[in-house]
Parts: sequence; C-alpha cells; structure tokens
Amino acid sequence: MTTPLTWLYVPGDQPETVRKALACGADVVIVDLEDAVAPERKAYALAATAELLTTRHEVPVHVRVHAEPDIEALCALPGLAALRLPKTATPSQVHRAAALAPGIALHPLLESALAVEHAYAIATAHPSVAGIALGEADLRADLGVRDEAGLLWPRSRVVVAARAARLPPPAQSVHPDIRDLEGLAASCARGRALGFMGRAAIHPCQLPVIERAYLPTPEEVASAREIVHAATAREGAQALPDGRFVDPALVACAHRTLTLADRL
Repeated sequence: MTTPLTWLYVPGDQPETVRKALACGADVVIVDLEDAVAPERKAYALAATAELLTTRHEVPVHVRVHAEPDIEALCALPGLAALRLPKTATPSQVHRAAALAPGIALHPLLESALAVEHAYAIATAHPSVAGIALGEADLRADLGVRDEAGLLWPRSRVVVAARAARLPPPAQSVHPDIRDLEGLAASCARGRALGFMGRAAIHPCQLPVIERAYLPTPEEVASAREIVHAATAREGAQALPDGRFVDPALVACAHRTLTLADRL
C-alpha cells in the first residue's frame, strides 16, 4: 500500500455512512466507537461494525474502540486492519490490548499530558504498535491550551517519538471545522513542516485539501529527481550547480518525495 495521507473518521452507529466512506477516496477509514457514538448507541455501533468487518474491504478499515469488549468482539474478524486505542497514557494499556488482539496492528492515541510524556515508551511498548498519533481535542482540554502555540511541543514530541521508535511519521489530528478548508490547508502546511505525514479527517470534503497539502509540488518533484540522478551518476558527496550539497540524508529525502509523487 502507498503511504496513507487521509484517514477518515466515521461514526460506528451509522453503517450506511461507513459504507459510503469506503468509496469516497480516503486511504484509511476509521470506524469510531468512542466519542462519536452516544452511550446508548454503543452496543448497536459495535454490532454494526462487527457485521461490516465480516468481509474484507479494498480500503483498510481501522476501528477506534471504546472499551476492552470492543477489542474482544472485533479482533478475529477478517475485515479489521487495525485498532486505534483512545486515551492511551501508559505502555501497560498497549500490552493489554496486544494480549487481547494478538497479531492486530495497534495505533495508540495520545490525548493527555501523561501520554505525551510517555510517547516513546508507548511507541515501543509492543511490536504490534504500527503508529502513534495525537488526539488534540482532549489534549487541549487537559493542558488548558488556548491557541496553536501551546500544541507546538506536543506535536514535535510525537513526531520525534514515532521516528525514534522506527514507526511511520504520525498523521495530524483532525481539523474540527469542516467549512474552514482554507484554515485546514494552512494547518496542514504547518504540520508537514513539523514532520507529520497526512491527516485524519471528519468529512470527505477535507480529503482533497489534505492530499494536496501533503503531496509534493512539481518543483519539489523536479528537485528530488535531480538529486537522485546526481547521486546515481556519481558516488560520493557532491554539490549541485545551485550549491546544494548531495549527501545520503538529502538523497533519502528525495526518494521519499518521489514515492509520494507516484500518487500524482
């Protein structure tokens, strides 16, 4: 599978909406059994999700679980690609989920100050951990953050922890205003600069904005090709005509750019 850039959340108690989401172009669909579902509808959401997952789907389906019984009910179903673990704050929570769902990819969500402090320990808690991400709504409430500046350090922390654990770069947390597509694009640009890769969404209208923000520009693709060509043509460190120094780190970045360019 190509690098996921768009991760679309859909409430688990709306099975028809979930099926539509599977055809809307998201790289990953996340069926939400937690915050998006009212308490009195959680049993129905779990049953509907279990039915959906009795078959495999072309688009990977992740499930953000609410409680341990959700894990037990879903872990053996063929259509489940991964579990997303909300409010993970300690490695022991990851160990428990891994024991309940052996062999299933786990994506802990860090949504508190304690979770951010434990980011690397959570990322390396078990071989089943396939990625980590922030849950910024709860994190904002826990920290009392009033603006974007207050989230700069937690965002950088989760990027560093993921990469230190040899996990993929994390995806950004959702942009909650589905009408603010201009703000979404600007926020994605900031996230890309911090080292994130892709973003979670709550509405299909956000998907093309996220994808455009994270795909390389034609200028970036041309630059990457020049770097790879130079490295292939002659071994060792060298300088390009514009003064850029070609070394292994720059070549690795160029290859990542060209991998993303395959989606264009």
